[in-house]
Amino acid sequence: MEGNGLSNRTNINGSSHCDQVKPSADLFFILVYSLVFLVGLVLNGFTLKVYFFSAHQQVSSSVTIYLKNLVAADFLLTLSLPIRIGHFASRSVTMIRVYCNFGASAFYLNMYASILFMGYIAANRYLKIVHPLGTHIFQTVRAAHIISAATWVVLLAIMTTYVTLSFLTEEPILSVPNTLSCDALHSEQLSLFYKVIHTWSAAIFIIVLVSLIFFYHGTSHRLSEAQQRQQASSGSKKLAKSRRNMLVLVSVFCVCFVPYHLVRLPYAFLKGWCSWRHAFFYLKELTVMVSVLNVCLDPLIYFIFCKAFRAQLRLRRVFSAREDPTHRASAERRSSDLRMSTIMFNRKSSLTAT
Repeated sequence: MEGNGLSNRTNINGSSHCDQVKPSADLFFILVYSLVFLVGLVLNGFTLKVYFFSAHQQVSSSVTIYLKNLVAADFLLTLSLPIRIGHFASRSVTMIRVYCNFGASAFYLNMYASILFMGYIAANRYLKIVHPLGTHIFQTVRAAHIISAATWVVLLAIMTTYVTLSFLTEEPILSVPNTLSCDALHSEQLSLFYKVIHTWSAAIFIIVLVSLIFFYHGTSHRLSEAQQRQQASSGSKKLAKSRRNMLVLVSVFCVCFVPYHLVRLPYAFLKGWCSWRHAFFYLKELTVMVSVLNVCLDPLIYFIFCKAFRAQLRLRRVFSAREDPTHRASAERRSSDLRMSTIMFNRKSSLTAT
């Protein structure tokens, strides 16, 4: 799904001078993506273990279900990074086929899954603030399961259609490409389908972004009303905490995904201007790299939005402290010292009495 639907009549080396990346830039992207892959694998692997494989399972709620799907999307996005790293490291025909058919599709599928599930989490928390005494249908566990399943089905259907069209209509590669773009492999049918995906994904991003801003503004307005009615009440403190949590979610979303979508549109529409296209190509790759940072920042969202996740972390610290040999030896030493002090005190008391 990488690229912007250039005609398949252009030779792959004919457009390479506009999208060509220098070896020094290749090395930079390889190092950064490798670091993000390692950090994201550790963080999301640990989070995945806490959510799905913990011995102390908590009762599921709608927000927990959305958080589980978010961590699954982040983990799958992390697993797709080695293909992107290999695409920067190698310009072989096999590598570009694997990346353009599978790697880029999996990458963007999980990116937009993360965008959607962050929107669901924000909507769930907003409804909790607006209707604190009731339960909206969107907040039920059943609705969360249905929405999550429908999201994955739609995204997987789009990815499957793209991969199938790519296999059926893909143009042959006449020589080893000198570009990272998949444009030249697009047939006319695939180029048209990509434009549809491009429009649809941009609409999803705008809707989620506007919704997040609306949810944060609504939470802030509700907090102001509560503070005017009763200063320093427990309700206003909870609303202040909810606003901080919403601010963290909106900040992570804007930092990771806004730059990419701002650069993506000019890159798509300035494809005829080679000098501009070359500059925007570098900007696009940099913003894609920034968007990948969400796999490292999302664990912060898991921590602040899920009590069960925080409880699991506390349990792990307690159990690790109990199982730590140094901790046990220190506890035994303190217990032994306490017993000796008690014995010496008793002896001293009996001698005094005598």
